Amino acid sequence: MKKDIHPKYNDKAKVTCSCGNSFVTGSTSDSIKIEVCSACHPFYTGKKKILDSMGRVEKFKERMAKKKK
Repeated sequence: MKKDIHPKYNDKAKVTCSCGNSFVTGSTSDSIKIEVCSACHPFYTGKKKILDSMGRVEKFKERMAKKKK
């Protein structure tokens, strides 16, 4: 490997989720902020939860309502 071209690897990078869950992992960043983790993701929790980003769900429901008319 060439010297001085690779980013510094941090063994204790803290990952923080928007749900409040946090854990430590390895990364080139000191801290990472995420929106969904295994503690709050619907696939892992078994709970239905719609993760709406910028009103996309409402737009889809409006289009489907127009098609039914």
